Amino acid sequence: MRTILCTLVLLLGMSTPARAIDIERVEPANWWVGMRHNRVELLVHGKGIATSTPQLTRAGVAIVDVQKTDNPNYLFVTVEISADAMPGSVAIEFVEAGKVVATHPWRLDAREPGSAQRRGFDARDAIYLVTPDRFANGDPANDSVPGMTETANRANPNGRHGGDIAGIRKHLDYLAGMGFTQLWPTPMLENNQPQYSYHGYAITDLYRTDPRMGSNEDFRALSQEAKAKGVGIVMDVVLNHIGSRHWWMRDLPAKDWINNGAKFAPTNHRRTTIQDPHAAPADREAFTNGWFVDAMPDLNQRNPHLARYLIQNTLWWIEYAGLSGIREDTFGYADTQFLGDWAKAVLDEYPDFAMVGEEWSINPAVVAHWQRGKQNASGHVPHMPSMMDFPVHIALRNALVQPEGAETGWVGLYEMLANDFVYPDPDALVVFAENHDTPRLFAHLDGDLAAWKLGMAYLATVRGTPQFYYGSEVLLRGPKERNDGQLRADMPGGWTGDAADAFTGTGLNAAQREAQDYTRALFDWRKRTPLLHTGKLTHFAPLDGVYVYFRHDGAKAVMVALNRNAGATSLPLDRFDAFLRGHGARDALTGKPVALGDSLRLPTMAATLLEIE
Repeated sequence: MRTILCTLVLLLGMSTPARAIDIERVEPANWWVGMRHNRVELLVHGKGIATSTPQLTRAGVAIVDVQKTDNPNYLFVTVEISADAMPGSVAIEFVEAGKVVATHPWRLDAREPGSAQRRGFDARDAIYLVTPDRFANGDPANDSVPGMTETANRANPNGRHGGDIAGIRKHLDYLAGMGFTQLWPTPMLENNQPQYSYHGYAITDLYRTDPRMGSNEDFRALSQEAKAKGVGIVMDVVLNHIGSRHWWMRDLPAKDWINNGAKFAPTNHRRTTIQDPHAAPADREAFTNGWFVDAMPDLNQRNPHLARYLIQNTLWWIEYAGLSGIREDTFGYADTQFLGDWAKAVLDEYPDFAMVGEEWSINPAVVAHWQRGKQNASGHVPHMPSMMDFPVHIALRNALVQPEGAETGWVGLYEMLANDFVYPDPDALVVFAENHDTPRLFAHLDGDLAAWKLGMAYLATVRGTPQFYYGSEVLLRGPKERNDGQLRADMPGGWTGDAADAFTGTGLNAAQREAQDYTRALFDWRKRTPLLHTGKLTHFAPLDGVYVYFRHDGAKAVMVALNRNAGATSLPLDRFDAFLRGHGARDALTGKPVALGDSLRLPTMAATLLEIE
């Protein structure tokens, strides 16, 4: 009996071996020395990790805060990086009952010289928007990847077609040669969804490039190569939602991580409720907390850990990939206070950076609410430098199809532009005739090439930064009514065996060649014409089917005359004496002299673009 008791005492006195913890993720996996944002909150995920205590021993780096949530599989560990810290590896240990139960590597990197002073896009630029899966297939080996649920099927308009980063890299010279200086790809992060994953907006890993597009290293190489050719990269960022197959959804970091208790409840899309002083709170909540579809869980940015995660994720990609801009998706659907905090954090780190938000409204007051410098009655202080100019986008498309009248045609576009007084900085807006969510302009115009060229001329010469949609230069058309898979058609020549090739011109018909040549001439001229970047805009009320405006600075001016008439038109010039009297002119695209007498002959359904000498 005594022997048994002694044995029990010895066993009880022995320390129980500490369990090993498998750490599945630490995000972000690295940071940079010299960042203004030098307190980085790491999301640590591993079964039962919350019972451990993190520690590290590294000069210039210290753990300054550790927080838990209602999920024991997460820790949020704040690391502070001093200005004199040295780049290199950092080992983070996790201790439980005095024993190290896990060790995870982390890393500090050196910043690129001048990183904080990078210039973002502005009115000097022209943006080329691509849907990467539909642009060019540079690496057929990654069309279908083990572990990715959707495989390539080019015959399916709503499936994956195989376009990738390698395809974009292959055609950077084409983009630059067309006069474009910025490239905006729709999201290229992992979308491991069972279907409709090609568009990129149902992200399943915010730190990983989709392997069917390439790797993170490929994305960074794209950015570096593009920069060398004078083209910046604008990343499409999604703050409002994730994909339903995101790894979070298998083990949510906190019960309030996803809106509506992680159960689908559709948004009402009532964007005016944010500004409306009469809006019912329930309607406002349904707008911001509702989901787009059940495949896109809506994120709750009021959770402070999620808010910091999203802010840091944006900063990480800017620094890692050398971005020159961000296009932020579904702006306004996310928490209002968070949107201000997010944009301010980015601009605090990169004061000259460029960001543009998507607020799909025809109402300029709704769009203006979000732009930096706007004094809002609601008290919201916005920090977004730019917004997509949906009001002008819609007015332009209407103007090109409506009959000319006292309130229709060019007048609607003229009066919409007159609303610029509601914007703190209208010159910073991004203007566009079409994008990846709208029927293409050529389809909207029922294949009218002359009207299409009028729209492109307006896009290239009005105030703001123009955004062009890939393939329109070779008249990709698609249906007149919105059908996403078809309007995001494959770029001709992006796949081996294509009958036509937009990149070389092989197989293009006469209309396609005319459109491509016009686009190239138009945007090349725009790139080398400072008046179209910073010149003041003065427009004259449309009259008899003609809309005239000037971009000017002192004695220098560019005249734009848009004629929608079915025949050639004689335009009296006396209205424009302030810009034309005593001056000569030349055609902006051909350089040929143009006589300025009492009137100017305008060709049928065409834009007359003159440099006033």
